[in-house]
Amino acid sequence: MPYKSSLPVIFFESDSVKTRILKQLSAVAAGAALLATTACGAPAASSQSTAAAADTAGYPLTMEHTMGSTTIEKAPKRVVALDPSYIDATLLLGGDLVGYVQYRQDPKSPFAPYLGDVAEATKDSVNVGTLAEPNLEKILELKPDLIVSAKVRHEALYAQLSKIAPTIFSVSTGPTWKENIVFLGEALGKKAKAEELVKGYEERAQKVGAAILAKRPEATYSLVRFTGGDTARLYSSNSFIGEIMADMRIPRPKDAPDTEKEIFVPLSSEQILQGDAGLVMVSAYTPAGAEGDKARAQQEKFQSNPLWQRLQGEVKPVDDGTFIASVSIQGAHAVITELAKHYGVDPQLP
Repeated sequence: MPYKSSLPVIFFESDSVKTRILKQLSAVAAGAALLATTACGAPAASSQSTAAAADTAGYPLTMEHTMGSTTIEKAPKRVVALDPSYIDATLLLGGDLVGYVQYRQDPKSPFAPYLGDVAEATKDSVNVGTLAEPNLEKILELKPDLIVSAKVRHEALYAQLSKIAPTIFSVSTGPTWKENIVFLGEALGKKAKAEELVKGYEERAQKVGAAILAKRPEATYSLVRFTGGDTARLYSSNSFIGEIMADMRIPRPKDAPDTEKEIFVPLSSEQILQGDAGLVMVSAYTPAGAEGDKARAQQEKFQSNPLWQRLQGEVKPVDDGTFIASVSIQGAHAVITELAKHYGVDPQLP
């Protein structure tokens, strides 16, 4: 559900005007200096000017997105990402992540393990609040030149965010995760790199999937997740894991419940056998506190049901943060590596 903000609308009209005037004055001064230097016979081109030209190529850039159109004046150097998938994508593309939302339960380790060592890349990154309630004042203080998120996350905050900096939103994150990487890549002036990274992932997924199917031609999968409700979640072909398995060419069972509108199908305790497959992946959302306790209790209840013992497939516990929540190239690669290990095939690591 989109977050409904109770914060007052914050206007930054005067700051915006002031910033624009300063930029114009700086541009005039820079132009005058360049003319003077050229007139004196000094070389107009240098490594710095070449780099600057590369940074400004393709800008100003007007991007059409789900909330309208946004003009980005120059290649963004300071990015605030308000969704986990865009945090990962910013790091993947080498963007300067100055602000991020807290999406992991461990405050001492705010970035997912599947990202590897990102200490250097995130040493100056600032937590700007939770996914549900990003702090607008903190975001303003960071002086970003790009804010990125999704309509499904922060539709109610778009007007306020766009007064702080150019802001672009995708519609969602899960079903469109590969498109979103290219979307951010375009904004950062790195669209070709983003497309190359997506293509590289897809080629790897297909190779590992082919090796698995060569070894087990009858392979099928399902993923059942426990979150503490009355029903479990059977993830659909429209989900993150569904996309990965489709890229690997590993199917769901022929008669498995599915939907194109949602990322999962509710599964009652009486419907456990509908989650059966050659490989039954099982995850649970278990943060500290009451919410995690409910998920653990639900998982125990389902798995103690006699129907659970009648599942024919291999039951494999998987990491919830990677297989469900990552929604990124890095997370997808981690899933492929884990499945290659499970089936005993070459992981096709770069």
